[in-house]
Amino acid sequence: MSDDVQAATEVNDLLENYNIQAIIGPQKSSQAVFVSALGNKYHVPIISFTATSTSLSSRGLTYFVRATANDSAQVNSIASIIKTYGWKEVVLIYVDNDYGRGIIPHLVDVLEGIDAHVPYRSAIDQLATSEQITQELYKLITMQTRVFVVHMSSSLGSLFFTKAKEIGMMGKGFVWIITDGLAHLIDSLNPSVKEAMNGALGVECYVPKSKELENFTARWYLRSRNDHPNDPTLTLSIFGLWSYDTIWAVAQAAEKTKVIGTKFQRPPALKNSTSLETLENSRNGLAVLKSILQSKFKGLSGYFDLSDGELQVSMFQITNVVGKSHRVIGFWNAKNGISQELDQRKSNTTHWSTKHDLNIVIWPGETTKVPRGWEIPTNGKKLQVGIIIGGGYPKYIDADEDSLTGVVKASGLAIDVFEEAVKRLPYALPYEYIVFNTTENVSSSYDDFVNQVYLKNYDVAVGDVTIRYNRSLYVDFTLPYTESGIAMVVPAKESINKNTWIFLKPLSPGMWFGTIILFIYTGIVIWLLEFLGNNKNVHGPIPRQIATVIYFSLFEEKEKMKRLISRMVLVIWLFFLLVLKSSYTASLTSMLTVQQLHPTVTNVEELLKTGECVGYARGSYIKGLLEELGFDTSKIKPYESTEAYHSALSRGSENGGVAAVVDEIPYLKLFLAEHCKGYTMVGPIYKAAGFGYALQKGSPIIGDISQAILNITGGDTIIQIEKKWVGDQNNCQNVGTISGTGTLTFDSFAGPIIATGVASTTSLAIALIIYLCKKKQVEPEKGDSDQIFAQEENKDGETIPSSRVSSSARF
Repeated sequence: MSDDVQAATEVNDLLENYNIQAIIGPQKSSQAVFVSALGNKYHVPIISFTATSTSLSSRGLTYFVRATANDSAQVNSIASIIKTYGWKEVVLIYVDNDYGRGIIPHLVDVLEGIDAHVPYRSAIDQLATSEQITQELYKLITMQTRVFVVHMSSSLGSLFFTKAKEIGMMGKGFVWIITDGLAHLIDSLNPSVKEAMNGALGVECYVPKSKELENFTARWYLRSRNDHPNDPTLTLSIFGLWSYDTIWAVAQAAEKTKVIGTKFQRPPALKNSTSLETLENSRNGLAVLKSILQSKFKGLSGYFDLSDGELQVSMFQITNVVGKSHRVIGFWNAKNGISQELDQRKSNTTHWSTKHDLNIVIWPGETTKVPRGWEIPTNGKKLQVGIIIGGGYPKYIDADEDSLTGVVKASGLAIDVFEEAVKRLPYALPYEYIVFNTTENVSSSYDDFVNQVYLKNYDVAVGDVTIRYNRSLYVDFTLPYTESGIAMVVPAKESINKNTWIFLKPLSPGMWFGTIILFIYTGIVIWLLEFLGNNKNVHGPIPRQIATVIYFSLFEEKEKMKRLISRMVLVIWLFFLLVLKSSYTASLTSMLTVQQLHPTVTNVEELLKTGECVGYARGSYIKGLLEELGFDTSKIKPYESTEAYHSALSRGSENGGVAAVVDEIPYLKLFLAEHCKGYTMVGPIYKAAGFGYALQKGSPIIGDISQAILNITGGDTIIQIEKKWVGDQNNCQNVGTISGTGTLTFDSFAGPIIATGVASTTSLAIALIIYLCKKKQVEPEKGDSDQIFAQEENKDGETIPSSRVSSSARF
């Protein structure tokens, strides 16, 4: 029965007039609500193979058994498809009844888990007319989102997609995903309906192939042709397989519990009564229920397990409607996620796929290009771009409104970057500016400006908006288009260094120490090389040898050095001295002649210690940051322009001004470009993410705009834009972090020092090896001479004179 009341009446008749032990059905979820309540009351098992609504999963319905997949089982597979293609917004379209509404909370929750948002839910009445459906479709086409998930019955779905094609919503750029309730019945739909659904994706429960299924299908088609020779062959859907397995499970339970299907007639006096009060509970109901729940076997639909009160389904196949049929493009299960092939051995770490791990899809409009998932609304509504003015930095953002046309013309660095990014998008993006003026409301801040995006008054907030954590909780930011960091500008005093010991400053203490050690080591090495070479110039008293070491380290003279290896070491050493001397001379000259800028304040701790006043930009979050750093509220002063900064810094803290201005680096560079002389930047003293554009959470264009900004900031375009509005920052040497004193360190000469040390050590090692080898050759020769001398005697026992022995030996 199609009517819920009629279905309940039939169940009432079965319970009153027959000895019912179990009921298979009903078909609709709304009918199952009535029937399962009656079965629960009189202990009669109710088994349905088509009622999929999640509302029937209540634990209170003890005697209800769902021999089909729960609607909530497919939501993860749908979310995986959306995650795979990177779509950020999805519109849910469902029939407005228990079946349609039941899946929505589960689907919304799982979509939020993958950062996909549902901007709109379209509930269509199950008795909706063609005009009502068309009206709803026109509402959907005016929206930005182009990804739709459809959850409805086959009858309503047929009418819905037919109308969607008529108004042009089955063309390029659209994405349609249908749930299993409709996807399972595609083959049974009218060919014209399937053609209208061309390009849609579907999620179906997977049915494994088996010989039993092949034999049954063959018998099914043969029986259909015999019984209805003039009608088209009925298509066997998975609901038919579930019904077969359900009846098999109930038959097994009846056989196991020895239920006798005898007909029981009520007494004549009560035969026409419709009251259920006199009915008794089923005696065999509990036993039949337990036996059904214990049913586990390999059925036509796959492994049939009702142990948890409903069929366990873990594998889904993803189909693509093409022409008048559909094809499988992939599979999904909880363990492996999405895959092109059915491979049970595949094991991923997560079931969320992050790549196009599906076969080629023919999308609506017969294209293989993956739809972007959103389009500019067809109702002509432009992107609402909010711009903030009155912040004191018109070179970053400013605007004028035409009094006649009302059109807002914006300018500034932030505007140029935004407009350049829009030009680089692969699609047209019409927009219009809306002014957010902070001067009209003194209490307004940048947080209030960003909050307009959260309230959906703006689609995008463009300006010098700092990317901050507390703001990112409500909006999404693009990549920054400026450098990050917070620093401070302080007055700088000029001076010429007149220190008595300034001649020591060009080299760091470590460099002085290292040079002296290398000086002594090189002199000793050269002395040893000449000593081992029997150079008479290195012999003599110790003071003379020390002087020789020093002399060798400073000069190269051929008459003093006899060995080539010594001269090579000295040449490398003198090259190092030449480089060191040139660098030392240049650094000392700079220190003696160049006027240097010295900041009056070098760090925040110094400001806190002396109790100086500091300035910041009015309406900026810098005030809260200064309070966190420990500044007293009375010592923090707001200013509205770079000229106000200059005036306050000129007066100083003692005269009603400030000792330093704390702000973000892009602002301070703008200030120094206008007031370079007399000021310098110290820092960064705090980290910040830079300036970006704020968009609504889940905005589909944020990725494209961020990519365009990255392209701009990575090339010459951003340099040209900054020169246009800020000027050439290289003209002011005070822009940037305060540099060091210019002292030469050991690291500056690591190469020459290592080369000198290696050359000296290697030469000394070679000289020692040569010396030892020569010494070993001399010792055997000396032994032979002694033996000759001992044997040279005359006949009378007289020894030959030594001079003769030597002559003889030499001979």
